[in-house]
Amino acid sequence: MAKVSSVAHALSSHVPLFIALPFIGIISCLWLAGCAVGPDFRKPAAPDIGDYTAHPLATTASSANVAGGEAQRFNKGSDIPADWWTLFHSRPLNALIKQSLASNPDLKAAQAALSVARENTLAGRGAYYPSVSAGFSATRQQDPPGALAPVPSNNAFLYNLFTPQVSVSYAPDVFGLNRRTVESLKAQEQAVRYQMIAAQITLSANVVAAAVQRASLQAQIDATRRLIEINTHMLQILRYQMAKGYVGRLEVAAQESQLAQVTATLPALVKQLDQQSHLLAVLAGQFPSQASAEKFELADLQLPQELPLSLPSQLVAQRPDVLQAEANMHAASAQVGIATANRLPNIQLTANAGSTALAIGQVFKSGTGFWSLGADLTAPIFQGGALLHQQRAAKAAYVEAAEQYRSTVLTAFQNVADTLTALEQDAEGLKAAAAAANAAKVTLDLSQRQWKDGYASYLSLLSAEQADQQTQIALVQAQANRYADTAALFQALGGGWWHRAELDQADSIRNKDEK
Repeated sequence: MAKVSSVAHALSSHVPLFIALPFIGIISCLWLAGCAVGPDFRKPAAPDIGDYTAHPLATTASSANVAGGEAQRFNKGSDIPADWWTLFHSRPLNALIKQSLASNPDLKAAQAALSVARENTLAGRGAYYPSVSAGFSATRQQDPPGALAPVPSNNAFLYNLFTPQVSVSYAPDVFGLNRRTVESLKAQEQAVRYQMIAAQITLSANVVAAAVQRASLQAQIDATRRLIEINTHMLQILRYQMAKGYVGRLEVAAQESQLAQVTATLPALVKQLDQQSHLLAVLAGQFPSQASAEKFELADLQLPQELPLSLPSQLVAQRPDVLQAEANMHAASAQVGIATANRLPNIQLTANAGSTALAIGQVFKSGTGFWSLGADLTAPIFQGGALLHQQRAAKAAYVEAAEQYRSTVLTAFQNVADTLTALEQDAEGLKAAAAAANAAKVTLDLSQRQWKDGYASYLSLLSAEQADQQTQIALVQAQANRYADTAALFQALGGGWWHRAELDQADSIRNKDEK
């Protein structure tokens, strides 16, 4: 009704009341009688699933006296904090994620894309209101002397003509074309919003994973260098013994091969370490040459022991990729209504009022005014089947979006199930790696005692040290897996974005703009 009153106000000063009232009445009737064709979107129901895996998990295995070896308990139905990465209790990690969220260009691009979508939605809402335009024309004209009748009343053949006027046009949304169009734009805006939220969550998880991998690689490099030192020392001893005739060339060649194999693993580890450093710099919005010199160590991270596990019914309401797929499905539903409305008649109401005079000072004086009212009805009759096939295409696109939504939901449940299984097996893997490291440590201690007492050769001691370092590398890898997969679980469950203040503020601003 606000639109009707605005039209009445625009016409009242230029159009006689007995002419304006029927025009306003037509608009009112069409506005009140209007309906939106096409299907009304309904939110998909949550899957009727009780658990993510065939065998529900409650607690993982634990490894005593090992960093990251604590048992993890899954608290079903508990909520996820917005800043879940703080559960690792690492100040350098918290600072790096804060910097990444503030400076990452991909995230800023996603935020800008959301602004574009929001403005497009607000622009689309302009179709609800009449279009008003003002114009002014000034011309100097000469009619031929042989004309049947001069235009001005003073019979002048050369004259000036000044014409200011206001034009109003309005297309009543009888079949809901505008409403479905705005509905589609709003759904597209929501899809972009959830895409931006997914970018935030992915960025945070990638920073955690890169930091954990960097710490793991640094520990592996340190252990590998110690292995190289041990194997080099063993080769020196064997070469000395060969020179004395105690061992043959076969033993020396075998040790040379062992040293070469261990040495060959170092460049690959160093390359991966540098790549992870470059990755962390880029994620934080910096160039690789500006990578932070601060090192991450696994010992500085604390493994979260209480892990929230959202209910399956909650997952589809908090995973941004699922919500994005739902918004795409909503937009496709509105497009069906748009295609249907395009096949129905279209009504255009117009009004024009102004003044025309031979002198600028006579404009708007009595006897110079003019006005007009019009109503156009346009109905498509034959378009070569284009509108029909466009409607069928819109319906097929809705089916496509619905199946993509279902695929996204299945993938989301798969992500959570895979991560839960990974955490369970990571705990078992760390337990086995810790047992191997403990056994190697016992062997090394006994070898050191025997060597000091003269019951074992120095080569035996070096072999025990080599085995100890190899088990340390496997232990570091197992520890890193637990930290990385814990971060992956938070990501798979939605990352707690609904608790982020800036997203709530963005929602408030958007709702205010829509009122």
